[in-house]
Amino acid sequence: MKQKHADNSYGPAEAAALRMVQGDLPDCAEPYAEIARQAGLTEAEALDLLQRLKDQGVIRRFGATLRHQQAGYGDNAMVAWYVEQDLDLDQVGALMASRPEISHCYQRRNCYEWPFNLYTMVHARSRQECLDLVEELSKVSRVPQYAILFSRIELKKTSMAYF
Repeated sequence: MKQKHADNSYGPAEAAALRMVQGDLPDCAEPYAEIARQAGLTEAEALDLLQRLKDQGVIRRFGATLRHQQAGYGDNAMVAWYVEQDLDLDQVGALMASRPEISHCYQRRNCYEWPFNLYTMVHARSRQECLDLVEELSKVSRVPQYAILFSRIELKKTSMAYF
């Protein structure tokens, strides 16, 4: 039975390879060759599948997931920013997203009771470092209105699984 996604049909071996790349890649010198071997494909077939999906925009990127608390970044916060209409929200978002301490940066629709329209996830080694970074970002972006929501307990951290 073939599964469909985007404009492709995938056989069982391709679907198996896609399931594997959604999780942790094998810890070896040639992870794509190992995925291909386990899925019943050649390495070239597996790489071709991934490249086709990337070219179609189905896959945007591969990236490592950093367990920030285990890496010494024990304090993090969601910061909700109110970017006023006279500022370029895309430019402010790009500025914030360029910072290595920020892992997520999203624009969202605001509402009367909650005016914030830009959200960032800020990671720091201490609460004070996080507060200092937010204050610095506020100054350089010219966005003075924000709310800091510090994380208390991480309940879930996983990637989406599509296959």
